[in-house]
Amino acid sequence: MLCKIFFACVKIPLGMRQFTCRIVFMNILFWLAIAILILTILSAIDLFSGNRSVCALRDVSPAPVPGLPRVSIIVAARNEQRNIREAVQSLLELGYPDYELIVVDDRSEDDTGRILDNMADRHNRLKVIHVDVMPPGWLGKNHALWVGSRRATGDLLLFTDADIVMEQTVVTRAVNFLEQNRLDHLAATPSMRMPTTFLGMFGVSFIIFFSLFSRPWKAKDPKSRCHIGIGAFNLVTAAAYRQVGGHETIRLRPDDDIKLGKIIKQAGFRQDVVYAPEFLMVEWYASLREVIVGLEKNAFSGADYNISMVLAGALLQTLCSVWPFAAIFLTHGAIRGIYLATVALILLIVADSARFHHSRPWYAIGYPLTSALFIFILLRTMLLNIRQGGIRWRGTFYELDKLKGNKI
Repeated sequence: MLCKIFFACVKIPLGMRQFTCRIVFMNILFWLAIAILILTILSAIDLFSGNRSVCALRDVSPAPVPGLPRVSIIVAARNEQRNIREAVQSLLELGYPDYELIVVDDRSEDDTGRILDNMADRHNRLKVIHVDVMPPGWLGKNHALWVGSRRATGDLLLFTDADIVMEQTVVTRAVNFLEQNRLDHLAATPSMRMPTTFLGMFGVSFIIFFSLFSRPWKAKDPKSRCHIGIGAFNLVTAAAYRQVGGHETIRLRPDDDIKLGKIIKQAGFRQDVVYAPEFLMVEWYASLREVIVGLEKNAFSGADYNISMVLAGALLQTLCSVWPFAAIFLTHGAIRGIYLATVALILLIVADSARFHHSRPWYAIGYPLTSALFIFILLRTMLLNIRQGGIRWRGTFYELDKLKGNKI
C-alpha cells in the first residue's frame, strides 16, 4: 500500500517500481526481525533473572518453631465432587501445629456438600458452611471466601482452591518464610497435573504469559507497582486482610486471587511469592475444552475489560511468539538467521522456566501452538463477554457493566 501511494506521486518505470518495492518490503521485514529479537532478548533477561530471584519453599525449614500463629485455611467449593475429597483430606493431614479448616460449599448442585458433611463428621477440625443464596453484587467464589473469613479465628488466613492438594509441611514452611521475612502476604506457586501432553505444554506457556505480564518477582519491591496473588495459595495476615476490606473490596472481580494481592500491595503491606511445586499440586484443567471455557471468566478481566489492551496484547503475542516460528520457513538469508536466533532463544527460555515449576523442559517445543491457542482464547473471551454482556461462571451469569464497576 505504501509503495502504491509513493508510485502514484512519482513517475518510476514498472521494473524499477517492482525492485524498489521489494527493497522496501525486505527492509521492513529486516527491521521487524531486529525489533522482535530485541524484545525477545529483553524478555529472556527478565525471565531468566526474575526466576532466579524468587525463593523456593523447599529451602525453608519444615520444623515448627515455638509461637507460630494460628492459621485459618479457607476454601470455596462449588460443584467440586471430582477433587474435593482428595484436596480436603490433604488439608486435614497438614503438620502445622495450630490451624482450622473452613470449607464453604457455595450452592453446589452435585455431591460436594454431602462429601464435605461426611468428612466433617469424622474430623472435628473441619468446619463446613453451606451457602444457599448468593447476595446481589457478588461473585459466588468471592462471597464464599468472604463468608469463610468472617468465621475465621486465625491470625493468618490461607485462601486456597478446592482442587489443591497440599504436602504436609507446606503451611509450616510458608509461615516460617512469612515470619522470617516479616511479610503480610505470601503467594506460592503450585505444580500442574495435566492429563495430556498438549495441555502440559499449554500450562508451561501460560506460566510464561503470566510471568511476563505480572512480573511476580517484583512483588516484593515496595517501589514497584507489580503485585502477585495465586488462587492455589494466598497466605495473608488477618490484620492486613481486614484493613484492605478483604474480598468485599474485590467482590465482583473474577481475577480475585491476583486482585487480592493488588489491594494488599497498594495499601503498603509487604508481599512476596515463593516457588512451591513440590508442595502444591492442582489438576488445572482436564481437557482442551475446559481450558477454553475455564479462562472465559478472567481472560478479559485480567486486562481490566480494556479492548485496546487485549488487541495490543494479541498482536504483540502473535509477532513475538507465533510469527518467528513461521518466519523461519517464509524468509531467507539474514532475516531467516535473525528469526532462527529468536526461535532458539524463545525455546531456551521457555525450557528454562519450565524447570522452576516441575514441568518438562521439552514441552517448550509446543510454544508456538500453545501461544496461538492463548491468543484465540483472549480474542474469543473478549468477543464472547461483549456479545453476551457478561460472563457465565459456574452456572451463574454476571453482567459486564457491573463487573466493570468493581475497578481495582
